[in-house]
Amino acid sequence: MPQTLTSTSMFTPCSFSPHLHTAKEDEQGGLIFQDGNLTSASLDALIQHLIPTTDYYPEARIRKFGPKILQLLTEWTETFPYDFQEERMIGHLKDMIHRIAPCDEAYWKKMNQLLQTLNQKLATLSHGQEGIVKISAAVSDKLVAFKSKPPSIQREILSVCSDPYTLAQQLTHVELERLSHIGPEEFVQAFVHKDPLDGTKPCFSEQKKTSNLEAYVKWFNRLCYLVATEICMPAKKKQRAQVIEFFIDVARECFNIGNFNSLMAIISGMNMSPVSRLKKTWSKVKTAKFFILEHQMDPTGNFYNYRTALRGAAHRSLTAHSNREKIVIPFFSLLIKDIYFLNEGCANRLPNGHVNFEKFLELAKQVGEFITWKQVECPFEQDANIIHYLHTAPIFTEDGLYLASYESESPENQTEKDRWKSLRSTILGKT
Repeated sequence: MPQTLTSTSMFTPCSFSPHLHTAKEDEQGGLIFQDGNLTSASLDALIQHLIPTTDYYPEARIRKFGPKILQLLTEWTETFPYDFQEERMIGHLKDMIHRIAPCDEAYWKKMNQLLQTLNQKLATLSHGQEGIVKISAAVSDKLVAFKSKPPSIQREILSVCSDPYTLAQQLTHVELERLSHIGPEEFVQAFVHKDPLDGTKPCFSEQKKTSNLEAYVKWFNRLCYLVATEICMPAKKKQRAQVIEFFIDVARECFNIGNFNSLMAIISGMNMSPVSRLKKTWSKVKTAKFFILEHQMDPTGNFYNYRTALRGAAHRSLTAHSNREKIVIPFFSLLIKDIYFLNEGCANRLPNGHVNFEKFLELAKQVGEFITWKQVECPFEQDANIIHYLHTAPIFTEDGLYLASYESESPENQTEKDRWKSLRSTILGKT
């Protein structure tokens, strides 16, 4: 079924021990090291360790530390460009640049390049957000209730694209385009109610910046309803069965590509009650391939089969020689749930008050893997006509789907008959 950002039906427990390591530990002023790596620290000690002072970080040693600060700023601006959307953050960045750059002419060039790259990234992100807003507005205008049983509502998917391989590739285009706009900070913002370490509000903005992430979840829901609409829309049973078999082939190709998000949206659309109740239609469908796909995305065992397939796709991506083999588009709502429960199920601090480094390293690992996947360039040729249809084709509301379903195959019991009568009255104005 369609997903929501806050859905919490699955639980992925913390997979590592929250207690401190005891072997080969060395404590230095509130910092605990293991095998030379910092593994735990109190927040105060960590801040003191990271922030230079006149004695701790004298100006004379700027040439030694400059490259490391430049590397830090470069990685920060590349990975979290949204952090610099506000003038105050840009001001802090420029202040650091003016402190470091005069020490070496090479720093000036690198710092200027850093600012130019950051500005380009912010412009691209802003353009992407505007595009998503326009698409979302167009979609909301197209939400239609079932008005009558027409031969067709404008066009149907098979008149736009009759090749399942092509549609799967265009769905992958949409997925990668939308993924490209989601920044890692949106995962943090999605779950933050307050500063997780000191109980205060976020430093620079109280407004959650999760618009791209939320738009992606809406895209999943739209695809579910689009699939269900396309199946319920045809008046003839044979045509409905043809559409179902078409989407089964699309879903199978999505699986082969590594596009698990579109795969799950298609399966969810076909499993919606208005579609699944069409028994006469399904009797005309060769369902063996569909059952195989359902098995792959079965939620049993915390989506064990899907997670196995995802690991296989991730391994393929690591050893890939082409962008086609690099594609990994995870079932996004499950990824969100995994990160949510990791965040909620593991403490930010250890019993001694130290920051729980293991938790944040695991969070960084999961988000970092996602960042790698979303940067893959789509290798398939884009078809603007198909993509426009995917974004703008009218879709039925839930009531519209039920009415279309009842109009196609009559209600089987009194409950369905009562609902059919009610829907005909409210939507069609008929009694």
